[in-house]
Amino acid sequence: MKTQELDLFPIDNQKECPNSEVKSKLNFDNIFDRLSHSKFRSSFYLNNKDKEYIAKRDWDTIRKNTADIISKRLAPADIPNDGRQTPMRHGIFPPFIAQHATGCCCRGCFEKWHNIPKGRQLSEDEQQYAVDIIMEWLKRHV
Repeated sequence: MKTQELDLFPIDNQKECPNSEVKSKLNFDNIFDRLSHSKFRSSFYLNNKDKEYIAKRDWDTIRKNTADIISKRLAPADIPNDGRQTPMRHGIFPPFIAQHATGCCCRGCFEKWHNIPKGRQLSEDEQQYAVDIIMEWLKRHV
């Protein structure tokens, strides 16, 4: 692993680091535990419409669409409406709900919860990390 990449992540969060060497061994228990202590983050859930949406699609399709959303709405260095780009309403696209629950909804939250600085383009590994944590949250809440 490159030292520079590790410096982006808190020491207690290194298991969640999106470096390619550890990507296959990601363990989100630590971050989900931290998120569970936030009244706001822990208030998110999937309702019946969200669950129906997921049931009608396969996980690969949901992952692909989530990756597309992350690349367009979270990855850019400069997001004009940062902090307001991710809908919170149920029944639209369940990964939007998961983005809020996991702190991947905007660059400010992404920096706060995952220690990945805003103001620069997200790397492919960082984008994949966001997709991975969103998908894991969805699978845990279906």
